Amino acid sequence: MERGSSRLSPHEDDQRKHELQGFLRSGHITRVSEAYDPEPPADDDVRVEPGGPVPPPGEERERARAEAEAEELRAELARRLSRTIFPANRASLLRTLSGSYAPDALTDAVRELPTGDRYANAGEITRALGYRPRV
Repeated sequence: MERGSSRLSPHEDDQRKHELQGFLRSGHITRVSEAYDPEPPADDDVRVEPGGPVPPPGEERERARAEAEAEELRAELARRLSRTIFPANRASLLRTLSGSYAPDALTDAVRELPTGDRYANAGEITRALGYRPRV
């Protein structure tokens, strides 16, 4: 006979021992853990300026905005284009973007690229469009 109080019934105690057997035998957690990925921003979320809530005045503000636009364009291109299409020209980029239902602003920007050039990655496309991402 057991003395003292126990919060668990004998059935619950056996169930917990069964759940712990894999951990005790292997020495590491045997359950799958989910990654905590942040949720992407919604369309109606408030956008925070690159310089913070109160951007610095003058030339620094404009430079911060240009860097943010360049980084946003490069990230959107990288999200929509797979590495297997590179090196790519303007026509193959437009074909891939239309197939992935890219936003009109992105396809319009790619339409401004010269027709004969080939690009090795999204950074080269961003630079060819006149954006200068941070180095």
